[in-house]
Amino acid sequence: MALIFLVASLPKFFENMNNKLINWLIFSVLSIIWGSSFILMKLGLYEDNDMSKPILTAYQVASLRIIFSAIVLLPIAIKHFKSLNSKTVFIIFLSGLQGSLVPAYLFCIAETKIDGALAGSLNALTPVFVILMGSFFFNLKVSKNKILGICVSFVGSILLFFAQPTFAQNPNIFYTFLVVLATLMYGINVNMVGKYLTNIPSLHIAAIALVLNAIPALVVLYFTGYFSQNVFTHSMLTATGFTFILGVFGTALASVIFYMLMKRAGYVFASMVTYAIPTVAVGWGIFYGEKIGWKQIVCLAIILCGVYIANRVQRDDA
Repeated sequence: MALIFLVASLPKFFENMNNKLINWLIFSVLSIIWGSSFILMKLGLYEDNDMSKPILTAYQVASLRIIFSAIVLLPIAIKHFKSLNSKTVFIIFLSGLQGSLVPAYLFCIAETKIDGALAGSLNALTPVFVILMGSFFFNLKVSKNKILGICVSFVGSILLFFAQPTFAQNPNIFYTFLVVLATLMYGINVNMVGKYLTNIPSLHIAAIALVLNAIPALVVLYFTGYFSQNVFTHSMLTATGFTFILGVFGTALASVIFYMLMKRAGYVFASMVTYAIPTVAVGWGIFYGEKIGWKQIVCLAIILCGVYIANRVQRDDA
């Protein structure tokens, strides 16, 4: 109940505060939460973040993440579900599908083969896809400088991939592509929410989207055999506990905050949160012994430079 109250009270808490100050405060909090999600996935997948000791499967971690987030927001979803028409509910479901459910599986599957720091760094491509998808499908104007920013970030992501310490032995192209695909879906979702759901409170969007998408997540969890395992062992309880934290904070709370930030500051500013996410993800990666070298840092800087160019021009044009 305390978690439900915390999530529900966030929009009201921020109403009377200075707009710019609170926007940057929300931005910072969201960066820390989402930046920490990558290491939480690892801790849910493996014992002590050791990839030689798997506990839960990628599908189980992703499913539990969505289900836990839905449980927290269920009372809010039930209260406001009937106030929306069927078309709006369907759009909200698609938003949850593209912005939470499918990316949750993509990131977890990817992190069975690549480091959380690399996944977090590639997540910085999200603002680029916000602009790219917006120009192709949502009538967003694209200038030459936006195209330049997109190209710079794309080059940075390619270089980051080749800069992996284990690239020569195991390039993991497919798993890296899964992260890029997830950021593409984020880009579509941000544009869709900005166009079709501007009049719906952020708390209602997050609650209904996650509750609806918890249904297919529960089906996946059942067929992966989670309920047939002994969930009361120390390792299973620990992994499930980290996944609970991931679901409640990294999905439920973060989704509400993200939708709130989009409505307060615009979807382009909200997508810029991925400037800071890689820094947090890399910091956790270093803390847990993941291999981070100067080449990865340089490539990350190139990605962020491209994202900055693209978003700076977008703000100027708006």
